[in-house]
Amino acid sequence: MSWRLRKRRRASGLTEEQRAALKSLVADARYELIPLSNAVDRAAELPPGSQVTVTASPSHGIEATFDLAEAVAAMGHDVTPHLSAHMLRDRAHLADLLERSRVNGLRKVFVVGGDTKDRGELHDGLMLLQAMDELGHPFEEIGVPCYPEGHPDISDDRLLEALREKQRYANAMTSQMSFNPAAVTRWVGEVRDAGITLPLHLGVPGVADLPKLMKVAARIGVADSARYLKKNKQLLGHLVRGGSFGPDAFLERLAPMLADPVADVRALHVFTFNQVEQTASWQRGMLDELSA
Repeated sequence: MSWRLRKRRRASGLTEEQRAALKSLVADARYELIPLSNAVDRAAELPPGSQVTVTASPSHGIEATFDLAEAVAAMGHDVTPHLSAHMLRDRAHLADLLERSRVNGLRKVFVVGGDTKDRGELHDGLMLLQAMDELGHPFEEIGVPCYPEGHPDISDDRLLEALREKQRYANAMTSQMSFNPAAVTRWVGEVRDAGITLPLHLGVPGVADLPKLMKVAARIGVADSARYLKKNKQLLGHLVRGGSFGPDAFLERLAPMLADPVADVRALHVFTFNQVEQTASWQRGMLDELSA
């Protein structure tokens, strides 16, 4: 049986409501870019008018994030730069970046504490959000991170409390990459029961080779999810040429949650690892399958 037939048979198990919800999310997926030397070339492979996020790389500096964000916006895309508290020197540095955003028409931002060593007076994402509120900012959408499988350095209780505190300033949350649909579904139910009302942008891996995914999973603290992925060969289901992984099976396992209005999943955030052409090809293919 061909891969395409296997995928169609799996997708055919979705209800019409689930299929419609999944199709809507895939059609409007957000592409994440890393500000590496090839990033502008990779951005040229984006579908027209894409929604794009640009990460903050400690090795390249926060200015590189805004350089790339501005270049991608000039190509006609809707861009959200990451703003990392640990990469800012002080409030004056923040004020400069807020003014730069205002001048260059950047109206969305994703606020994180950051994995790099704390270098200034803003020690976490909440402090950064508070400083932005005090200084004034041009952003119509502010996103914050969330962690369905926890954080290697922060307790689950503190993560939940931080989300409660950030709701005052933010209007969306994006989940860390995961491969375990049961863990994500359970977490969404728990945070909704706990009163977290921020719309969810679901973080999913793009098309990438499996060794890279395993390495990234270990680094970001979702090793349990990586082990789950290895053990569940049916979820891997989408092992294609060259040993690459695409998120089809993961999303289809999540379809009941995605179609539930209480979950309030508004978007897909695709971690592309700058493999934009492959991710765009996956997006087209999955939309074709969901439309069949």
